[in-house]
Amino acid sequence: MLPLKMNTKSMENQQPLADILRPESLDQYFGQEHILGPNKILDQMLKHQALSSIIFWGPPGVGKTTLAQIIAKNIKAKFIASSAVLIGVAEIKKLAQVAETDLNFFQTKTILFLDEIHRFNKGQQDVLLPYVEKGILILIGATTENPSFSLNSALLSRCRVLTLKSLSDLDLSHILKRALNDKKFILASKKIKLNKKAEKILIDFAGGDARSLLTALEIAVVGKNNETLKEEDIKEAIQSSILYYDKNGEEHYNIISALHKCLRDSDPDAALYWLARMLEAGEDPLYVARRLIRFACEDVGIADSHALVVAVAAKDALHFIGLPEGKLALAETVVYLAKTKKSNALYTAYGQAATDAQNTSTLGVPLVLRNAPTKLMKELGYGKNYKYAPDSSAQEIQNQQHWPDKFGPKKYL
Repeated sequence: MLPLKMNTKSMENQQPLADILRPESLDQYFGQEHILGPNKILDQMLKHQALSSIIFWGPPGVGKTTLAQIIAKNIKAKFIASSAVLIGVAEIKKLAQVAETDLNFFQTKTILFLDEIHRFNKGQQDVLLPYVEKGILILIGATTENPSFSLNSALLSRCRVLTLKSLSDLDLSHILKRALNDKKFILASKKIKLNKKAEKILIDFAGGDARSLLTALEIAVVGKNNETLKEEDIKEAIQSSILYYDKNGEEHYNIISALHKCLRDSDPDAALYWLARMLEAGEDPLYVARRLIRFACEDVGIADSHALVVAVAAKDALHFIGLPEGKLALAETVVYLAKTKKSNALYTAYGQAATDAQNTSTLGVPLVLRNAPTKLMKELGYGKNYKYAPDSSAQEIQNQQHWPDKFGPKKYL
């Protein structure tokens, strides 16, 4: 990995500020304490130089690429970075051949970082399998999409999926302070400051995305020196940055939120409008389908179990007929979800059950509920006195133990 260098030319002629400020070590990296904190998974991997293949799953601008680069530097590995939209099967095979030589003759590990790995089709993913399995390549994939949907099970089983979270306001504040005050960067020489309201607007706009934060800041400081930026300066920069990132002026997260809330409020007309805003702007229809499936489970739930069937059918229809015809399948689902009854009872119940499961994970399964495929297990009492429901009375089934010893029964629904 080549180190980033800074010179004194005008910022307008430089690479984007987000790239200039990219951390080169963990002490410059903010956020993701849940995997980088003391004794957490990545901390342990780096301490023991025992890095395995990883999939970083998280929203944009939270440091997936940066973290991969820092890891490679930390374990002194050869780092090859590419995007799944730019690299093909032939290139991967060539890289693997070189990586195998480096490993066998020089004991040098090779990290292959693939951004947007969800864009690899199943066949391309299969090419990675033997190299990842044998340790010829340490794969670090980055994705904003749920790996369970976008990656095949064979590749997932060979990787550790680590979820990266949106950056907190405090993380963004630290990044902002570093951008403005670190003397290694040209912004420090401009002596730019932000009043408290301007800083809050900028951080709120970023929504946990460091890249959005720094892009808006970069626009706001153009042509300014020794000034304190006010709310108006940041608002103007935010408008410019939105137009820069999205030529159609669409606000991805705002619009999906609007669609979700209109569905929840049972307004099919407004929901259709926001759906059209997304699809006509070129949004990935499968992304919308996934959100509708989630809505069917979370906001409709057991009030109308058929809603999940409708949402999954829309996803299947998209795969079968494609666009533009598939838009109508999504539209039909949106109208159905808006008009049907709503209940978050299932969502709340599962949350309670998940909390209990985490707090009682050491409690064993009652013997009566255990399977007994071997003679030893039968001798130990596995499955003893189990009542088979079709052959037993309702009272016998009701009295059968279904919860761990010393816990339950609980009422979630």
